Amino acid sequence: MSEELKSIVEDLGSRGRMTLVDGATEEQIAQFENEHDILLPQKFKEWLVFSDGGYCFQPAGLQIYGVAHKPILNVDDNDRPNDNYIVIGTLCYGDPILCEKSSEKVCIYNHESGIIEEDETYLDFFEFLKDLPSILGID
Repeated sequence: MSEELKSIVEDLGSRGRMTLVDGATEEQIAQFENEHDILLPQKFKEWLVFSDGGYCFQPAGLQIYGVAHKPILNVDDNDRPNDNYIVIGTLCYGDPILCEKSSEKVCIYNHESGIIEEDETYLDFFEFLKDLPSILGID
């Protein structure tokens, strides 16, 4: 685990309860990518090796999907604005967390307005995780 991810996990763990499953192997991630003809963001893959899904800030937080443990990422999930995105998780109020295919970008899809807000778009999965306490109002 990188020092950056270790720091993020420690910070999130100090702010609330997390229930995370065991990590996926790099082989399981590669198999998932090959089966679905996609490339997942590198920092999201680093997270999957640490934890292949689970919950952050229970009961009202975030559910993250995995590639080897249920719930499994569904690359055809219709809960997204278009096929350029993959749903990788869901916020407690139902808005999906998306990653852009073949990019590091992660964003929140606002169901109510049907858009992705600029201030809810992140350069990568780690930047999203760093902002998660603010997103959920637990700063």
